[in-house]
Amino acid sequence: MSKNIKLCKGLDIKLAGKAQAVVESAPMAKSYAVSPLDYENVTPKLLVKVGDKVEVGSALFFDKKDPRILFTSPVSGTVSAINRGEKRKLLSVAVEPDQAQSVKELKIVNAAKANRKEIVEMLLESGLWTRIVERPYGVIANPDATPKAIFVSAFDSAPLAPDYNFVLKEEKAAVEAGLALLSRLTDGKLHLSARKGDEGYMSSIQGVEYHTFSGKHPVGNVGVQIHHIDRIAKGDIVWTVNIQDVAIIGRFAMTGKLDMTKIVAVAGSEASKACYKRIISGASIESIVGKVADNVRVISGDVLTGSKSSEDGHISMTANMLSLIPEGNVYELLGWAMPRFHRFSVSRAYFSWLCPKKEYKLDTNLNGGERPFVVTGLYEKYLPMDVYVSYLLKAILVKDLDKMENLGIYEVLPEDLALCEFVDPSKIEMQQIVRDGINLMIKES
Repeated sequence: MSKNIKLCKGLDIKLAGKAQAVVESAPMAKSYAVSPLDYENVTPKLLVKVGDKVEVGSALFFDKKDPRILFTSPVSGTVSAINRGEKRKLLSVAVEPDQAQSVKELKIVNAAKANRKEIVEMLLESGLWTRIVERPYGVIANPDATPKAIFVSAFDSAPLAPDYNFVLKEEKAAVEAGLALLSRLTDGKLHLSARKGDEGYMSSIQGVEYHTFSGKHPVGNVGVQIHHIDRIAKGDIVWTVNIQDVAIIGRFAMTGKLDMTKIVAVAGSEASKACYKRIISGASIESIVGKVADNVRVISGDVLTGSKSSEDGHISMTANMLSLIPEGNVYELLGWAMPRFHRFSVSRAYFSWLCPKKEYKLDTNLNGGERPFVVTGLYEKYLPMDVYVSYLLKAILVKDLDKMENLGIYEVLPEDLALCEFVDPSKIEMQQIVRDGINLMIKES
C-alpha cells in the first residue's frame, strides 16, 4: 500500500467556469499546426514546403541539435502554411486536413520483447519522443541518456484543470501499455502519482512505484512530486511524461497506428459552454470554442502557465485545456479603497477572505506595475519545496551559476514558480526569469 504525502503549503485558486463532465466531439478543424515554440531549446529545420502532401506521422521538421528528434503531423492533408517571425524564425507549420485520414506506416516493436534501443527508435520515428521531458531544464529528453527514474503525475491541481480520471476513464488499457513501454527506458523506477481519495484505476496498475498526494496547488506539479519522492541532485537525469501523452503512446504501442486524438477541457468564466472536447492535437482554436467574444483572453493551457492564443491560432500540442477569461482592460478609480468582495486576494486587503468557498471571475489585470523586489518570505508559504525563491531569482538575475546550483535551479521549472508569481506583490515575471536562468545553465554547460 502506498504512503500518502501531505503538503501543507500551496493555494487553490477557485475560478468560475470549471468544465462540466460532458464530452463533445469537436468538428474537424480547417487546419492543424505544429509549433517548435511549444518545446524548449529546439532549433527546427524544415522537411516540407507549402503544397506537400503528408500523412499522420509524417515528419514536418526536426531539431538541428539532434536530427533524430522529429516533429510529426497529427493529421493527413496538405501543408497549407509555414509561418515565420522575425529573422525568418519558424513559428509553426500548418496542415489542411483531408476528409479521409491516412496514417503513415511506422515500425512497431513489442515492448515486452524489444530492447531499449528499438523502443527509442520507434518513439523517435513516430514523433512521440517529443512528449518525454527531461529534468533538469525541462527540454526534450536526450535519446542517448538513461534517466535514474521516470515520473508521471495522474492529476493536475492547477485552476480549472481537467479531471484526468474522467478524461481517461476508458483508456485504462492504453495507460497501462504506455507505462509498461516507458518502464523499459530506465534502469530505475517508474513513479506514478495520484491525488489521495481520487485514485480511480491508477492504484491498480502494476509495474510502477505508486504514490498518493494531498494538499493544495501545486501538489499536482510533477516537479513538486519529484522533490518529495526522489530529489534531483547535480548530475541526475529524470524524465517526466504527461498522463494523456502516456495514453497516446500506449495506443500507438497497442494498435501500431499513430492516433493524436485527446480530450481537452474548455473552461473559464467566458467559455460559452464549459465542457470537455475530443480533438486532434494542434487543432485550431475556432474549431474547439467557436467564435470568441471581444475582450476575452484565450489561453492555451491553464491560467498560471499557459500561453496566450488568438482566435485564429491553434491549441498547443502540449496543452490539455483551453482557458477563457476576461481581458483586464477595465480599471477602477480608487479600487484599492473599496471592499471588493468580487476580487480575490491572498492577503486580507479585500473583504473577499470572508467567503473562502466563493468562485471568482478573475481577469488578466495585474492591478499594478512591477515594483522593487523585496525579500519577505511570502513565496515560501506557497511553494512546497525547499527552495528559497527570492534568493534563487536574484542569483539568476546576476548570472551567478554557483549560487544558482546551490539554491535549487536543477529542481525547478517555470511552472513550479507560477503560483509564487501569482501571489507576488512586486509583479515580478518569475517564470521568465527561471527560464532565462535555465537557458544560461544549458549554454554554459
